Amino acid sequence: MGAVMLKTPLEPLQQRLGYRFRDGSLLRRALVHRSAGERRQGDNERLEFLGDRVLGLVVADLLCRRFAHEPEGGLSKRHAALVRRETLAEVAKTWRIADDMVMAAGEVASGGRANPALLADAVEAIIGAVYLDGGFEAARQLVERDWEPRLSGLAEAPRDPKTALQEWSQAQGLGLPVYEEIGRSGPAHAPSFKVAVRVARFPAQEAEAGSKRQAEQKAAAALLAKLEGQKG
Repeated sequence: MGAVMLKTPLEPLQQRLGYRFRDGSLLRRALVHRSAGERRQGDNERLEFLGDRVLGLVVADLLCRRFAHEPEGGLSKRHAALVRRETLAEVAKTWRIADDMVMAAGEVASGGRANPALLADAVEAIIGAVYLDGGFEAARQLVERDWEPRLSGLAEAPRDPKTALQEWSQAQGLGLPVYEEIGRSGPAHAPSFKVAVRVARFPAQEAEAGSKRQAEQKAAAALLAKLEGQKG
């Protein structure tokens, strides 16, 4: 099945990025999903690999400068929140890259342009492309422009539901929560995981998400909410 090619010129995207490429082929490659089978141009996986590392470094530097006295543990939690797939997918929507992505028609039909994983991959690939085209300083400016405002929402280090549930469970002398994958559905490129979490005598809570980690977080949050409701 053929690839669905770019619907719009890349000039508007460069304007939204605030960066003009000297080598436009890098930006084009950053938008090509492997399903497109673009042998001549290549897909975006190598650029994604590079962009992931550049993003991680720039965000780590931002955090160290903004939270100069915070211990490593808090910095790590903030970093994880800022580079996770969901955050990158939000940036992808800000950049409005969905219609510029190149992928197989079947991928488009299955919702590929709205798939958070594919959007996140493309964001990392674009960062990698900017790094190759303009160097680290250009990539740093791109990342700082779109990630620095997100620091304001992290006045306190994020406390994820799994950590909160574990701390509560241990404080009550109930041991560690137990997570179990109880179902998996959907195509290989966009699976859906169903997870249950149990703590001692309390009824299990279930949740479903596009990754096992996210499903565990949602299940933990559901069980915490249930426990809080029982306290009230």
